[in-house]
Amino acid sequence: MGKLEQDFLRRIVLRERDKPGGVAPGLIGHTVRFILDQGYHVVLEGILYSRKYGDMIRSLGRSHRGQTTYYYLDVSLEETLRRHQMRPQATEFTMDDMRGWYAPHDVLNVDGEHIIDESSSMERTIEYIAAAAGVPLNRREDDFQPTTR
Repeated sequence: MGKLEQDFLRRIVLRERDKPGGVAPGLIGHTVRFILDQGYHVVLEGILYSRKYGDMIRSLGRSHRGQTTYYYLDVSLEETLRRHQMRPQATEFTMDDMRGWYAPHDVLNVDGEHIIDESSSMERTIEYIAAAAGVPLNRREDDFQPTTR
């Protein structure tokens, strides 16, 4: 199973700020498409603003031969700020930065999009997504093999 972190590709690989005209959506789209074409499951994770990443994500869903499921973690600004304080990256940007970036209920509005409420624990959210994707949680990461080639 592939897990792609938007922040890693954008901030580390490209060293790009999340601004209009950036190339991150293209790199993310190509990377996801490549991994899917190899038969792997892919979890694309990140704060993927619909106005910037929505077209790319919807395009991936339309072109993918297999199951595509969309999840949106609907978290209030207050809870976002609280969770940020516990992250290793907490010192990389300020609470005021985060307030400026916050986009409430920024869903894709696609059929079957799952909205996960902030009251769902991380463990329960992982279990929910894994069950919907048909991915067992009791396997080692290196046990996951492509489904087709």
